[in-house]
Amino acid sequence: MPLLSMKKASVQSAGSPKSFSVRVATMDAELQFSIDLKDSGKNFFELVCRTIGLRETWYFGLQYVDSNGYIAWLKLDKKVLDQDVPKESPIPFLFLAKFYPEDVSEELIQEITQHLFFLQVKQSILNMDIYCPPEASVLLASYAVQAKYGDYDEITYKSGMLATEDLLPQRVIDQYQMTPEMWEERIKVWYADHRGVSRDEAEMEYLKIAQDLEMYGVNYFQIKNKKKTDLWLGVDAEGLNIYERDNRLTPKTSFHWSEIKNISFNDKKFVIKPVDKKAPNFVFFAPKNRINKLILELCVGNHNLYTQRRKPDPMEIQQMKAQARDERTRKQTDRSRLTKEKQLKEEAILEKREWEKKFLQLQEDFRGAQDALKRSEETAELLAEKAKIAEEEASLLKQKASEAEAEMRRIKISAIRTEEEKRLMEVKAREAEMIAATLLEESEQRLKEAEQLKEELIRARMSEKAAKDKLMEVTRSNYTVIHACCLSYLLSVCPVLTYVYRMCHIPTMHLTCTPLDDSHRLTTSDNDSIRDMDSFHWK
Repeated sequence: MPLLSMKKASVQSAGSPKSFSVRVATMDAELQFSIDLKDSGKNFFELVCRTIGLRETWYFGLQYVDSNGYIAWLKLDKKVLDQDVPKESPIPFLFLAKFYPEDVSEELIQEITQHLFFLQVKQSILNMDIYCPPEASVLLASYAVQAKYGDYDEITYKSGMLATEDLLPQRVIDQYQMTPEMWEERIKVWYADHRGVSRDEAEMEYLKIAQDLEMYGVNYFQIKNKKKTDLWLGVDAEGLNIYERDNRLTPKTSFHWSEIKNISFNDKKFVIKPVDKKAPNFVFFAPKNRINKLILELCVGNHNLYTQRRKPDPMEIQQMKAQARDERTRKQTDRSRLTKEKQLKEEAILEKREWEKKFLQLQEDFRGAQDALKRSEETAELLAEKAKIAEEEASLLKQKASEAEAEMRRIKISAIRTEEEKRLMEVKAREAEMIAATLLEESEQRLKEAEQLKEELIRARMSEKAAKDKLMEVTRSNYTVIHACCLSYLLSVCPVLTYVYRMCHIPTMHLTCTPLDDSHRLTTSDNDSIRDMDSFHWK
């Protein structure tokens, strides 16, 4: 049967005058019943156990506070209303573990039993009814977190989540100057190590650690010895322990159940008689008679459980253990399957993430490929255009090549012709060179002739001057006639002088020379004579 998670359950017979209301608070639920006025404590207790699905009833009891303010346990063999229960409606009760097992892993069978023990022990540690050292407190807190939240997950875990949880005893918190965040970090380190531990396994690990604590499962009572020294009496699953007043961790004297022959009380006096006849009886005194009754009740119950553990299990217990084993096997199988499925799911999620990542990468690659394809198409179009241009250029070049080839053929043909022309030209060049040489010689000859002419001119001028001087001496009166006559004479005598006059652009004039007699008469009427003289000269 699954663990109860309800906050309130009600089983009532509406408005019956023969019933009364009771309210039972377990460690994780609150139940309310209406029971018959004549119901015994056993009927009431069994009703509660059936309601929560508990079969290991021998560990538990119904606790209440009597009219004097003392804690008491409901007696099963008496009617509920015949006991000193509170006069309230509904009457409040606490469903708690009254006796503790020696070994939780071996004795606790049902999960509901284990869960109720876990909750009660955890509450006792947090309330500091059970002393727990700091390191053990942190470890226990990590198992409590594992039982409540399951596996640690970095994704869902939120910082500060544990800081608000009641996980550590106040004594431990006050012992160290640490912030809630620092305690949370220490608990989280252990919590992360419990991955894969189920809730019932985490609760069992919690109880395994807690049962090794000195104050686990011990009911303490204030007593005094014969010397009226204040002491503590501790009743637990293994026997009775006597503690000093200021130390409830280490017992001063212990009486194992196997070492106790008999226990009894008379009013406030309580006597423990050992099995060893030589050992003296241990006598102590309780403050109240009712406390001795409670001590005796706890001693009897723990002793009975102690002896039953050392006997073969009755058929009912064997069936319960077999069912529990089958249930654990089934749950272990289910957990293994769930763990495997969870692992497969995680792997699938990881694989999905990988595929999503690959898909995104492929999308990116596809977009890149599309862009590259687009660029390639553009490049292909550009290349096609360039290829077309290249083809056109190639065609043009081919045409030009054909034209060049034709031109080459023409050039070759022309070259052949040119060779002939070249030869002709060479011949002509040689002829021209010869002509040029001839002309050069003639030019040099002409230059020489020019030089000679210049020299003759100079001599002629000198002769002219001399002639002028002489003429001036001969006649001074008729200067013009004489001069003209002389010049005509000279020009007639010297053709060179005539040429020089012509070259120097000396204007011709009509010269008339009338000599003394007609035989020497010379007349020049125009330039024809000079030209004749010139012609004569060149001839």
